[in-house]
Amino acid sequence: MRFTIPAELPEAEVLDVAALLEELRAGRTDLVCVLGPTASGKTRCAVALARALDRLAGAPVAEILSADSRQVYRGMDIGTGKDLSEYGEIPYHLIDLCPAGSKYNVYQYQLDFVAAYQDVRRRGGIPVLCGGTGLYIEAATCGYDFDKDHPSVDPSLLPQRTYYIGTLVDRETRNARIDARLDARLAEGLVDEVRGLLASGIPAEDLIYYGLEYKFVTQHVIGQLSYEEMRTLLANAIHQFAKRQMTWFRGMERDGRIIHWIDPASAF
Repeated sequence: MRFTIPAELPEAEVLDVAALLEELRAGRTDLVCVLGPTASGKTRCAVALARALDRLAGAPVAEILSADSRQVYRGMDIGTGKDLSEYGEIPYHLIDLCPAGSKYNVYQYQLDFVAAYQDVRRRGGIPVLCGGTGLYIEAATCGYDFDKDHPSVDPSLLPQRTYYIGTLVDRETRNARIDARLDARLAEGLVDEVRGLLASGIPAEDLIYYGLEYKFVTQHVIGQLSYEEMRTLLANAIHQFAKRQMTWFRGMERDGRIIHWIDPASAF
């Protein structure tokens, strides 16, 4: 099984953006996918790549499509790390699709991805998929099949030649970033965000369903965990989540996908 295989750190590559643009122009690549575990700098890397593609193309062409299973929910901003200010002038899609408290799934994501992807392509743009939800990435790029109640989309509408870029960071650095980012989000108002969602009528069990930040902060707000317990348990859970993400991506490689792992701090 994929999650039983250890995820060792791959070697970093040097990304040739000009060559990548030529691949896109020639049709040998029809989607760029920036993936990686949480706190590895995916969004910043995708935005920097989009800007580099725009500069080389001499026009704004790159648009980012999110592959994050929780950023689809409106009002769940701090806990999901949307960081919308990072996108700047780069257009983005597949964020804030449905209200907090609702249930969104990978089948719905595949449909929404196809619509956004085809829209960008029709307008002559370059779609850059960015995220850390492995199942969503595979639904978008590998023709994920659903059961008869949820028929898959026409495979011809999905990208056929994805260029995968992985954001590489060692475990110690990643965990330190996770801890620092968690503290920053708590200081930014994560607890108040959860209180506001509960006050809006969303049941606690629905927020707990979303996991990680919303699970543990909700348990703190409703009195099940102290602040210190919440902070410790949540940090540990995010560390484990990042490890599982990395294992998933290495599993994609074992399944035949080529991921070009780069150091996002020095790639652009």
